[in-house]
Amino acid sequence: MPDLLSVRNLKIEATSYPPGEAPRTVTLVEGINFDVEKGKVLGLIGESGAGKSTIGLTALAYGRGGVRITGGEVKLNGEDLLKLSPSGIRKVRGAKVCYVAQSAAAAFNPAHRLGEQVIEASLKHGIMNRAEAEKRALYLFKVLGLPNPETFGQRYPHQVSGGQLQRAMTAMALCPNPELIVFDEPTTALDVTTQIDVLAAIKHAIEETNTAALYITHDLAVVAQITDDILVLRHGKMVEYGSVKDIIEAPKEEYTRALVNVRGTARDEAPDQTDTLLKVENITAGYSNGFKVLQNVSLHLPKGQTLAVVGESGSGKSTLARVITGLLPPQDGTISFEGTVLPKSLKGRTNDQLRRIQMIYQMADTAMNPRQTVRDIIGRPLTFYYGLRGAKKTERVKELLEQIEMGGRFADRYPAELSGGQKQRVAIARALAAQPELILCDEPTSALDPLVAEGILKLLLKLQDETHVSYMFITHDIAIVRAIADSVAVMHRGKLVRFGPKSKVLAPPFDDYTDLLLKSVPEMEIGWLEKVLATRRMESAGN
Repeated sequence: MPDLLSVRNLKIEATSYPPGEAPRTVTLVEGINFDVEKGKVLGLIGESGAGKSTIGLTALAYGRGGVRITGGEVKLNGEDLLKLSPSGIRKVRGAKVCYVAQSAAAAFNPAHRLGEQVIEASLKHGIMNRAEAEKRALYLFKVLGLPNPETFGQRYPHQVSGGQLQRAMTAMALCPNPELIVFDEPTTALDVTTQIDVLAAIKHAIEETNTAALYITHDLAVVAQITDDILVLRHGKMVEYGSVKDIIEAPKEEYTRALVNVRGTARDEAPDQTDTLLKVENITAGYSNGFKVLQNVSLHLPKGQTLAVVGESGSGKSTLARVITGLLPPQDGTISFEGTVLPKSLKGRTNDQLRRIQMIYQMADTAMNPRQTVRDIIGRPLTFYYGLRGAKKTERVKELLEQIEMGGRFADRYPAELSGGQKQRVAIARALAAQPELILCDEPTSALDPLVAEGILKLLLKLQDETHVSYMFITHDIAIVRAIADSVAVMHRGKLVRFGPKSKVLAPPFDDYTDLLLKSVPEMEIGWLEKVLATRRMESAGN
């Protein structure tokens, strides 16, 4: 079968503007070659900065943010997209090649109904009339397993869940009957239970419509379920290219083997979990609309140990962290720290109470002031809690940078000059600067690539050994729970459904939700998705 998409000797460049220096050309991607047949899916995998999205967007002849495609060929059905006129490219985008972004919430217009947005490109390109487009949209809503498909299109984006919105975006991409779809990390922001449904829907839709696809991700376990071939990328160059079976079961390159074997971090749970540092008793909390996000939650965290709090979006994990820090006063219940009941509100707590509980956020980018240097970011709690200034403050910042394995040379850099992993290490150093006894870690590795996330987990465990700090680690990644937790709390719809030592919580018999959660974690196994879906069908039939 002839190739639908053929990429040869692709080269992509951008202009860098170093402070105080003349602009210079930087090569982002070079020497990329691959083919995609009709009805087949190619996975593009690699760490942040590897060039995955940059390469994927060349299928739309697009270079974002000043990026320039300066060499090679990108042929769609034998036609080089890079040689098309602007009007020719406009005819391709949204008609022959469509794009599914990572964040569907940011891609939809909140002021328009979903149905109108799904059929927009089909009408604009004159591919079909309104009746045909609406019929096509209804068919896709059914194929993608969306609820009440006949009326689903009448809803606005805010009236559906994240997983449903991601499937609606897939319907929008499939509606014009494109020849190729570029999926750019479409399930990265989703919980594992939702991710399974979206992956299954995407795979089924591709099979039903015989559309080819590029699937961009940094998760090999996910890409193993949905692609036919995999291209491993690093620093804008090809590392390895082959079938899913070859890449997963017999990787040739050292970097690919590292991706396949990631998550080597592991720690046995502490045998004694009775020395309580934090105690949460009968907490009920919500926001101004009166809706109760947390309902009668009770748990505890021993000194020097790690409690993992798991559950899907909306289960109340982050709200629990806000209650513990005092950012959200609870409606009922108490928070005790080393036997002392803490004031419910942040404003009522002493500086020492504030110092002893610190937080690391999911997105280091939004948690840092982009106009402050690393020295300023880490130094602020040193001044606030300990009054350090001048040489003493500079020396302590350097010590903290050494502790997080970065070194003093990073002190005068700004957040924009750091990688994602480096930013998260700086966030950890800022928390450590207060010398806390408890750090609340709110999904601190979910936005990072597997190898970078692995490094952050190892660093957190090393720091725990050195300082005996306790962690409450909020996550929806069961692999992380198995790797670092001593105890586990499973939350669902604001309630605590399971709590105790890791060995007991992750061992049967399970409640229904914990069973679903554990079965939804993707495994590096070809055919795993089909097995999970078959098991679900059998269980549904038995009920």
